[in-house]
Amino acid sequence: MLVSGKELFQAAKQGGYAVGAFNVNNMEIIQAIIEAAEEENSPVFLQASQGGIKYAGLEYIAALAKTAAEQAKVPVALNLDHGTSFAQVAKCIRAGFSAVMIDGSQLSFEDNIAITQKVVDMAAPCGVSVEAELGKIGGTEDDISVAEAVFTDPDEAAEFVERTKIDALAVAIGTAHGVYKGEPKLDFARLEQIRNATNIPLVLHGASGVPEEAIRKAVPLGICKINIDTELRQAFTKAVQEVVHTKPQEFDPRKLLGPAREAMKEVVKAKLRLFGCAGRA
Repeated sequence: MLVSGKELFQAAKQGGYAVGAFNVNNMEIIQAIIEAAEEENSPVFLQASQGGIKYAGLEYIAALAKTAAEQAKVPVALNLDHGTSFAQVAKCIRAGFSAVMIDGSQLSFEDNIAITQKVVDMAAPCGVSVEAELGKIGGTEDDISVAEAVFTDPDEAAEFVERTKIDALAVAIGTAHGVYKGEPKLDFARLEQIRNATNIPLVLHGASGVPEEAIRKAVPLGICKINIDTELRQAFTKAVQEVVHTKPQEFDPRKLLGPAREAMKEVVKAKLRLFGCAGRA
């Protein structure tokens, strides 16, 4: 069933777990995520990034994801990941998204607050949750290097949440989008300070490749949504490559993409169990 991100955020905060949020680009990825969530009896976020929207088109992504969510036996929110403008957020809400993220993290503090407030004023009456970002999360998604990432300041976070009335805050505590060159070091003391200062659901971006021990430590410190993309891509590509290598004469796309879908499903199931949202639907 398609539900507002508000429902998933609040249940996660109250239950002390994090909901998995997985980026979608095509039908097989969506099917893998939904099948995994149903088998694990878990709520889940399907989310479209800028790359996914550019690749598939907003209408295609929305139609595929909404169809999957409405038929699912578990709660599913459809989220815009790293929304770039008020206009884009409005388009996604009109297209049926039940959750949006407005990313003003590269703006000044006041400009970030201003655009976030504007989005909340539009989304809240529609029952659509709003996630925002404070501090910069490094990596490919935001087109900034890990070295340039600026960690979230707890005092600024408290003021930001109070003034914007957002439903969730994406925090920069040492993660990055894309593939890590070394093991990421998360600032758990900072995370705890942000949780205490804001008392709202917090979101961890760039979680692919973060050690399981670090995830288990982060969730009790306020993380209620965890984003995964790179590990799905890696599983997809590895499965396709194996078919091509072992059956070079294969030309049926279904025989290539079917195994990729199954490989991604296993990754999603493992993440849902790790995040603590398995069995919470």
